[in-house]
Amino acid sequence: MKLVKRMERIGTESAFEVLAKAQALEKQGKSIIHLEIGAPDFPTPKHIVEAGKKALDDGFTKYGPTAGLLEFREAIAAHVSKTRAINVGPDNVCVVPGGKPIMFFVMMALLEEGDEVIYPDPSFPIYESVISFLGAVPKPVPLIENRGFSFDLNVLKDQLSSKTKLVILNSPANPTGGVISKDDLRQIAGMLRDRDLTILSDEIYCRIFYEQEPSSITAFDGIVEKTVILDGFSKTYSMTGWRLGFGVMPQKLADAVNLLMVNSNSCTATFTQKAGLAALQGPQDDVTRMVTEFRKRRDVIV
Repeated sequence: MKLVKRMERIGTESAFEVLAKAQALEKQGKSIIHLEIGAPDFPTPKHIVEAGKKALDDGFTKYGPTAGLLEFREAIAAHVSKTRAINVGPDNVCVVPGGKPIMFFVMMALLEEGDEVIYPDPSFPIYESVISFLGAVPKPVPLIENRGFSFDLNVLKDQLSSKTKLVILNSPANPTGGVISKDDLRQIAGMLRDRDLTILSDEIYCRIFYEQEPSSITAFDGIVEKTVILDGFSKTYSMTGWRLGFGVMPQKLADAVNLLMVNSNSCTATFTQKAGLAALQGPQDDVTRMVTEFRKRRDVIV
């Protein structure tokens, strides 16, 4: 059996490798403090768990629509429209099992071999992994500590070319926690607005911030039409194992993502979507308490 050449270009998420080693040590009776995997050490809020259980009891154990349950997509569209001050509908929403499929499917739908992709450095390792796997060209732009781990905008501008097809933003960022300021986003929007490219705005940590509230680049004129917002439930609601994420994007791209979704996963589990609906529409006290505790821990470490 011979693997295809492109398998040599795909990377991994090393945090999962370290997690496996840590769990093996735990089985030996050792006490481990987990700093490797991006999983909140809080239980999923009780009302979300109960909604998932009720969904199972109510028969949500079968296939659902590839794009996601309509009720759920409507709730996501309303939530994103309100929190980002934009106007999107359920046809712009793709529900997927976790955030990574949005990265993978969007890049598969947009990138040809040789296309260039700008992304932050350091960053979530799957960005570079998928870019390279698809034969596109990774173009890392350093994050600058004295700019709050935002881009050097001059370096970003210099990296843009006619071959740039995708620009990845991640704010608040993994792994730095840095937030791209609203002024920086305004300038980035000005650089990208009239270019033939797409923006992937990874906003999975949008509810976990401390001093500086993050903004979305979609707030600026002419940007939402060329942007994919990636978000989900793993971090905000401590639902990492539920595998529930979504993308909000122009409908043409949503149709392509749904086509890739039906060819790979068929659909996202329906009972997890009912739990996600309870997360969005239910009380947010647990989120506030979790972020408050994270802030205390951050202050101790600093």
